[in-house]
Amino acid sequence: MEKIVRPDDMQRITTQELAEKFISEQIAEVKAQVGDKKVLLALSGGVDSSVVAALLIKAIGKQLVCVHVNHGLMRKGESEEVVEVFRNQLDANLVYVDATDRFLGLLEGEADPEKKRKIIGNEFVRVFEEEARKLEGIAFLGQGTIYPDILESDGVKAHHNVGGLPEDMQFEGLVEPVKLLYKDEVRVVGSALGLPDTMVYRQPFPGPGLGVRCLGAIDRKRLEALRESDAILREEFDNAGLTSQVWQFFTVVPDFRSTGVRDGKRAFDWPVIIRAVNTVDAMTATVPEIDWAVLKKITDRILKEVPGVCRVLYDLSPKAPATIEWE
Repeated sequence: MEKIVRPDDMQRITTQELAEKFISEQIAEVKAQVGDKKVLLALSGGVDSSVVAALLIKAIGKQLVCVHVNHGLMRKGESEEVVEVFRNQLDANLVYVDATDRFLGLLEGEADPEKKRKIIGNEFVRVFEEEARKLEGIAFLGQGTIYPDILESDGVKAHHNVGGLPEDMQFEGLVEPVKLLYKDEVRVVGSALGLPDTMVYRQPFPGPGLGVRCLGAIDRKRLEALRESDAILREEFDNAGLTSQVWQFFTVVPDFRSTGVRDGKRAFDWPVIIRAVNTVDAMTATVPEIDWAVLKKITDRILKEVPGVCRVLYDLSPKAPATIEWE
């Protein structure tokens, strides 16, 4: 299979003017490729798929069918934002699937990290299959492939970005409008398309979502404590101006309890662990020194606002020997 190569003379997209020129060119190319046929796109809410969706909506409107699967392991407000932005603001042809009970039912009692990842990944493909089979007249598959994907996979990932679809689902071709862009260029294009900063500058988020941050077997109450503590952390980092300074930050809630005191009585509640890292390539990572007042405010809010939590900790471990994620 021929490897896709970025032209040497391709201008880096660094400004809105260049982004708008790129958008116009891609709209013309997509229209020529697709004609009056339909395109199917798995819309996760991540940067790449969101930018592709917004661009394709400009190009072909309702001929694009987006499928967003909420596996119940999204961060607070993320699926709601996808629906609000794409269905209500951009008038997208969006299929929203709330598969929370389905995923959490399959994950019940499973503590092994790799098995959790496989359950989530395999079930996502099954749900996407089911929704795709309900649709008629789909001719093309849209993908959020970007240039680093191609470099890392030597040209393979660009053609297999959505793996696991049934063999009898045949497509005339792939629609990959940002396949020659680097991540920073994709963000510039996303801003030019009018997507909110919360989508355009979304942090890296693992495919299994909060499933690998709710350590051990996933419990619904502990998962909710994780979701709420993570939302508080993101809000306070944003208030402190740290969102653009720290590469990635999130909370983790392990599957054990510690002794605490609540309402004057002994209690056994969960700890919340704050993880924040800076990195260039994700191969190594350092831990930023967060102002004590910021950490104290986050701690106070989590302890007061999140049920079932009695401790807040800050992970000081660099990569290596630690990894960025806990599972």
